[in-house]
Amino acid sequence: MTMPHERSRAVIQTEEFLHELSRDMSVPERIRKDAKFLLRHFPSRRDVFTAGLLEEQFDPMLAVFSSTTEL
Repeated sequence: MTMPHERSRAVIQTEEFLHELSRDMSVPERIRKDAKFLLRHFPSRRDVFTAGLLEEQFDPMLAVFSSTTEL
């Protein structure tokens, strides 16, 4: 089972990967454009962090399983 902090880390790393792809001139233009398109509505690191804080406020048990310091 995936833990909340693992999911958060995966989303943050995926955003970073898409940013890298969108800027890498050795990647075909179509791939760079696709990465930019996906990033338009992809959650940012700040969005993920905020969502985690809100989840912890509404369900204190989540604080046991997740840590915002691990992001």
